[in-house]
Amino acid sequence: MTYFKVLLITFFAAVLLTSCKQHQEARRPVSQSSGSFMKQSIARNKKMIAGEEDQIEAVIKSDPTKKYIASKKGYWYYYETRNLTDSLTPKKGDIAFFDYEIKDLKGNIIYSQEELEPQIYKVDKQEIMMGLRDGIKLMRKTEKVHFLFTSHMGYGYHGDNNKIGTNQPLFCTVTLRDFMPESKYNAQIQPNVVAKATTPMPIKPKSTIKDTLTN
Repeated sequence: MTYFKVLLITFFAAVLLTSCKQHQEARRPVSQSSGSFMKQSIARNKKMIAGEEDQIEAVIKSDPTKKYIASKKGYWYYYETRNLTDSLTPKKGDIAFFDYEIKDLKGNIIYSQEELEPQIYKVDKQEIMMGLRDGIKLMRKTEKVHFLFTSHMGYGYHGDNNKIGTNQPLFCTVTLRDFMPESKYNAQIQPNVVAKATTPMPIKPKSTIKDTLTN
């Protein structure tokens, strides 16, 4: 009996050890698969961005008269109108007033300036296209700048769920009309709002029978 018990204990111990080993080994492919997926995803994104940059490079080379500047954030731009008198550019918290339009890289209009309307933007404190968020801070008053953005500086994988598609590079033209500190903007806007709210509407005089007869 003692020998039999020893055999049983040895058997169950072997089964338990084998089960644990199989369980541990079964987890490895998940980790390896996950790591492999991430590497493949990164590689795809790099390839996609490289392809978009090639398209942008082709646009730049197609018109050598335009002096494009490569930004450190990964987009390109050139000035149509420059302001060499002022030195100030918008900073965080300023209110910027600008117009812009969006085209594809072939020059087809996606959103016209009229569609987008004049923009009032609180710098770095409102959601806005990443490329514009950075680009506006490079501009001086009255300047007009053309930007070439890869999709990751635009609307990325999802597009804008309307006219801008998945992973679409963009050509944006921006005119910075003005900008000012938020405190100055509020000081200008509030009196106008109060004035509109408190100014009574003009009352038309009632016509009389005499007026009707004399007219």
